[in-house]
Order: sequence, then C-alpha cells, then structure tokens
Amino acid sequence: MLNRSFWQNRKVFVTGHTGFKGSWLSLWLDALGADVTGYALEPPSEPSLFEQARVGECVRSIRGDVRDYAHLKSALAECKPDVVIHMAAQSVVRYGYEEPVETYATNVMGTVHLLEAVRQLKRPCVVVNVTSDKCYENQEWVWGYRESDPMGGHDPYSNSKGCAELVNSAYRDSYFSPDTLSKHGVALASVRAGNAIGGGDWTANQLIPDLVRAFLGRRPCRIRSPSAIRPWQFVMMPLHGYLLLCERLAEDGARYASGWNFGPLETDAKPVSWIVDKLVTLWGEGASWTLDAAAHPAEAQLLRLDTAKARAALDWHPVLQLDQSLAWIVEWYHAFQAGQDLQSLTRRQIERYEYLLQDYAAQNAHAARPKAAAPMPMLPMAEG
Repeated sequence: MLNRSFWQNRKVFVTGHTGFKGSWLSLWLDALGADVTGYALEPPSEPSLFEQARVGECVRSIRGDVRDYAHLKSALAECKPDVVIHMAAQSVVRYGYEEPVETYATNVMGTVHLLEAVRQLKRPCVVVNVTSDKCYENQEWVWGYRESDPMGGHDPYSNSKGCAELVNSAYRDSYFSPDTLSKHGVALASVRAGNAIGGGDWTANQLIPDLVRAFLGRRPCRIRSPSAIRPWQFVMMPLHGYLLLCERLAEDGARYASGWNFGPLETDAKPVSWIVDKLVTLWGEGASWTLDAAAHPAEAQLLRLDTAKARAALDWHPVLQLDQSLAWIVEWYHAFQAGQDLQSLTRRQIERYEYLLQDYAAQNAHAARPKAAAPMPMLPMAEG
C-alpha cells in the first residue's frame, strides 16, 4: 500500500511525463496529492494519452530534451524536488536499430545529464532511474533474471539500457554512496520492468497499439513474432513499485539504493499469440490477425524477471492478472472509440487498482494474523 500522506504536497520531478507510462504516473501522482513538475519532449505519438487524458491540467509541464544538459539542470534547480523519477527514453527496439545514435544519446547521455544535474543540485532527494528489463545480458533462459545478473543487450536499445544501468552504478559509487548518505543526501536506485501495457498507448511498433490500430481500422493485424514470450504487466503494476520504492528510499536510503525488478506473476509471462488471441476475442467486431512472415531485425524470444527481491523487501505484489489487464485495456480503447472522457476513465482505473491493493493488503493481513490457540480437549476422568 502507498502512504498517501508521504505524497501530499511532495515536490516530484518526472522526466518523460508526456509518454505513455509517464502520463499514467503523472495522473496517479496528482491523485496522491503530489506537486508534479514534468520535463519532456512533445508527446511521442498522435494521438497520445497525454493529450487524451488532459495530463497537462494536473502537472507543471516543461518542454525539454534530456540531451540538453543546461536546460535540464535549470528545470531541476527551479523545481527543488524531493523526488526525481527519470523516465525519459527512446523506448522502442526497432527504432533503436534505425536510429542508434539518437537512442544512445537519449538513454545513456540523458541519464548522465539527469544524474549530473542532481549532483550539482546539492539537495537531499530520492532518485529512481527507470531503465528496462532488456538491460540484462539475455541468454534466453527459462528462469527470470535477478538484479545481480550481468548487464548487456544485443541491440542498440537494449544495450543502451544496460549502459544506463552502468552509469547509474558509477554515479552511486562515485557520488551517492549509501555509506555516506548523511553527507550528500541522495538516495539513488534503478528499476527494471518491461512490457507495461494499458489504455492510451499509441507507440509505433508495439504490440497493443498495433493491434488496436488494426482493430479500429477493421483490418487484420500483422504479427511478426507470435511465439515470443514477454513478462506482460498492467502499467500500474511497475508504477506502484516505483512509488513504493520512493517511499522506502526516503525512509532508509542506504538500505534501498540498488536495482529492483518489477514484473508479473510467472504464469503471466505469455507468448505474443496468447495475448493477440485474447484481445481478438475481447474486442469482437470481426477483429483478427495474420502472421507477418517478412524479415525483421532480431528481437529476444524469451525474457522473464525474478521479482523476489521486491516482493520480500518492498512488500510489492502483482494484484491484477493478465486476463483482467486485457479487459481493462479493451475497456479503455472502446471508450476512446465511443468518444468518452478519457481522463475520467483513466482516473477510475487508477482508483480501481488502488482498491485491489487495499483488498490484497487486507486479505494478507488477515492471513498473517496469528490464530488463537485451540482449546485443549477435555480428557475423560479416570474411573475408580
């Protein structure tokens, strides 16, 4: 459960707030009562969740590029944040193949710029650097990667995220050591999550947006890797982890300043074909898909995360199963199709997710409560 009093009037600086995950995060922070400043480029797609859900109404929005160090440093200094969540990134594997220089400049040097701006700020704060599950050296193992596994990445995007993790470690070791937290005051952690899905994602060359565009256009969606397995999770699941981690870093930065995985239940790591078939059924209206047999750049076929650390140390747990997540997604895009108020719908889904968190906490508190000892059975009295 999140501590709402922690977030009330808390100054939060979010990079990448105009993106899909950044827009969901901004609306949730606003619902928690935080004072949010966002720093990002224009929304990355048309349409975009940022515009559709009118996210700009509830954040102080600064248009800027993380590759522009001077501008980023100035915006951060003006905000004087208590919490920094770095989400700005080039986030698409296929685009990374096409534009590797931009991908490395944004994902690696953008991270350097953010952390250096924090260092120059000389102000105690919590910093969470959002990378990706693809930061690991992927061996196509059947088991999940743990936070201690080596960084890597075989394509420019994945490799840039591994590099961003190395930058994070170097800044923590050199400037923000947990051992000297009382001197510098910066609690720095990184978070790794992938395949966050939810309403309002219009990113090019991503599975859910590609399917929705095809469904809305009443044409079959061409699927290039139906057997690829990914750790699919509703967008609020990793965001909940990021926010919980921020709270813990503020309480005990020395203990929590490290890398963290956030992913779904192991049973929700499903092949692309399973997702597509479920969405075709949920959408109805003649939705369909077909195999795209053309040659495409290589992408990982199997990727899972081990989230034992977050479950044990943060008491973070997935509370929305994949089939439910897909139903919420279809609800969102059907509302878009019907011209409904998408900010209201997105906020309602946030509220529903919070209710699920409350229910999970209540059920587990009851289960964890020690049971009263059973009364000793009465023994029959001896005769004679």
